[in-house]
Amino acid sequence: MPLSRRSTLTALAALAAGAPTLSRAQARTVRVVVPWNAGAAADVLTRAICNTMSRASGQSFVVDNRPGAGGRIGSQAVANAAPDGLTLLMSNADTHALAPFIYKTLTYEATRSFVPITLFARVPFALIAGPSRPDIVNLNAFIAAAKAKPGGLSYASWGQGSTSHIGMELLSRALGIELNHVAFQGQSPGLLAVEGGHVDTMLLTAGGADAAAKAGRVKLLGVAADKRLELMPAVPTLRELGVDQSVGNWFAFHAPAGTPAEITRNLARLVADAMKDPAVQDTYRLQAAVPDVQGPEHLAKFVLAEQQRWGSVVKAANISID
Repeated sequence: MPLSRRSTLTALAALAAGAPTLSRAQARTVRVVVPWNAGAAADVLTRAICNTMSRASGQSFVVDNRPGAGGRIGSQAVANAAPDGLTLLMSNADTHALAPFIYKTLTYEATRSFVPITLFARVPFALIAGPSRPDIVNLNAFIAAAKAKPGGLSYASWGQGSTSHIGMELLSRALGIELNHVAFQGQSPGLLAVEGGHVDTMLLTAGGADAAAKAGRVKLLGVAADKRLELMPAVPTLRELGVDQSVGNWFAFHAPAGTPAEITRNLARLVADAMKDPAVQDTYRLQAAVPDVQGPEHLAKFVLAEQQRWGSVVKAANISID
């Protein structure tokens, strides 16, 4: 017999309070929609949390990858789901700060179609060059190559209007260069294109960039962070190299609008507890991710601030998608 919203709420409240593991009949699977490809930083970080929450609570948290349309497909699926705490969205700057300004026909409203649960991580970006351009060995060489032939140097992103796209546009404007944008559906396909020599460069999550560089498939040119990263201490920041740019993404959880506040608060506590797991911390370190667990109230204010920040950039660049 399906659980009612009241029984689901009671179960989640019991889990957050440290109650014994639920019986097989009581437990319900929580579907966590990640609107990006498997293997991307968003997917890896979310799976680490879900695995720990499943073990600790006795309730299954299962990742459901729904990539495509710059995160809109997965986001819309969650917006349409029942507000019972059993369907969650892994949200980020792409879905909640950029999409409202990029897309003319967005079918969900970032602040009205969802309720906030918690912010859980921030991830800085890094700039890489692939084997198609062996001459680009550092940032100066990147700038020189771009200026030698405006529009001739290509870069991959994980989608038109994504943080990787807008972030590279910010960098290009700061450097006074013109690049050729090649959009993919997700970070993994874009990175594979750079590694395979089909696209020249990419601005992507630092953890993914570091793994590819250590495997000898790309060259790290700099990190777009405020300070050097523990994962790659030898790689300079763009600021150290004379470019005053700091670009990255953030990751959070949202639920469909109408989800009771008690459920979102209890889920936020589960996420906070999961972050204490050494296995989760190791995964985050390898992704160069900074844990940043905040509750529903903070996330609501944070999203509004991010919309102001990214919205002004999109408007200034006159970027829009039908």
